[in-house]
Amino acid sequence: MKKLLFGTMLLALVIVVPIPTMAAVDISIGISLPPPIVFAAPPEVIVIPETYVYVVPDIDVDIFFWGGWWWRPWEGRWYRSQYYDRGWGYYSSVPSFYFDVDFGWRGYYRDHNWYGHRWDYQRIPYQHLHQNWKRWDNDRHWERQGTWGVQGYQPRPQQQRQELRQQRQQEYQQRPEVQRQQQRKPQVQQPQKQQPQVQQPQVQQPKQQQKQQQQKPQVQQSQKQQPQVQQPKQQQQQKQPQVQQPQHSQPQGKPEGGEVEHKE
Repeated sequence: MKKLLFGTMLLALVIVVPIPTMAAVDISIGISLPPPIVFAAPPEVIVIPETYVYVVPDIDVDIFFWGGWWWRPWEGRWYRSQYYDRGWGYYSSVPSFYFDVDFGWRGYYRDHNWYGHRWDYQRIPYQHLHQNWKRWDNDRHWERQGTWGVQGYQPRPQQQRQELRQQRQQEYQQRPEVQRQQQRKPQVQQPQKQQPQVQQPQVQQPKQQQKQQQQKPQVQQSQKQQPQVQQPKQQQQQKQPQVQQPQHSQPQGKPEGGEVEHKE
């Protein structure tokens, strides 16, 4: 029985271990990568006012640069790369900078106007960006350089910026492509949560049941064997006095016969 228990435990381990890895592989395969974008030359970027987010303005696809990475939304998901045109990898959440970006920046860029103020944005070459973005971020360069090129514009108070950020987050969640991806997420996560609940009782139950089954017949057999051994002993003791009774009756008969002969 012990060998059988060890065999079942080993079989359970073999079955359990590959399941999480298979689930992870299915998730990675199910998420498609965005199509590549061909650039004739490294793109120029502009910086969006009140942020340190850089964007490629001359294409229809949104490609941002922030924190040393290139970022790209596509079909309700986010991707990032060290390169602007390849090497995209899936990013599991919305990057923190995105809700600081005004969703209408393309119209403001086209009109050279930022909320009623002339916007003389600066086009930044690719090499210039990679050489200076970290220093600009640390030194707060764009606040000092004419507030991002917006003439006569005063940055919004912090509370107003937080309110705009929350409003943009709600608008983003209502996009059709984002809602489609949110509905698909529980279908991928469900098997990972259910696996440990199903597997635990399979290993623990056989051990307890087999121990109980081995102990129960031993107690029942001993109870049945005891009356079988005691019954023949009692029957022999009852029969022995029945055999010895005629032996005691013979000497009682002799004196009676002797008295009769003495009388004659």
